[in-house]
Amino acid sequence: MRLSAEHLRLVHRDIDDPGPIPGYAAMEDADYRDLTDRVLAERPPGPIAIFSYGSLIWRPAFAPQASLRATAPGWQRRFCLHLLRWRGTHEEPGLMMQIDRGGVCTGVLQYMDPAEEAATLDLLWRREMSIKPPSNLPRWIEVETPEGPRQAIAFTANHESPFHVGDLGTDETVRRLSLACGHLGSGGAVERALGEARRLLHARHGSICGLLRHRLQFHYFRLRSGF
Repeated sequence: MRLSAEHLRLVHRDIDDPGPIPGYAAMEDADYRDLTDRVLAERPPGPIAIFSYGSLIWRPAFAPQASLRATAPGWQRRFCLHLLRWRGTHEEPGLMMQIDRGGVCTGVLQYMDPAEEAATLDLLWRREMSIKPPSNLPRWIEVETPEGPRQAIAFTANHESPFHVGDLGTDETVRRLSLACGHLGSGGAVERALGEARRLLHARHGSICGLLRHRLQFHYFRLRSGF
């Protein structure tokens, strides 16, 4: 049994965007430029690729010049970012998935146009990072592909972020994904989209995401049945 649109309707609510979170400094143009300069200074030879493991797979920030399945050893998906906006609220905080140390993660390399590297990076930064310090920390990581090892940029969990919550455990993670909703939708919608992406990638289902899928289905069944 998969998460369906019916499951998601049980948790979805129409919520207005509350705007920027008070008390936190916003990233400015100079911050994005400095980040682009640092990343380009550290780049390996060859075209730049983004290692996409979540929403960038099904909602890319740019039109990839080429795509390639890849695996990131030493990194694993984890719902470890506390959300007060987007897919959560102050009253019912949500969770966002990132990659953190440990395990292994299957995703997609998305290669950018060499003539548009700086502009594409700036577009990615503005989509993935809005406050300081950024919760999504871009860094170069090594990935394995059918064509051999590659280096790519990945957005990783920043343990210095005030919104980093680490591993909350399955029960609390499932509770938040089952109940939280923001102006972009629910956490369950992300889990459903991720499940579809993982099936396309033929990724293993033994990870926390696979376990969450089954637990969310059970939780939604209880909500619908009134238990």
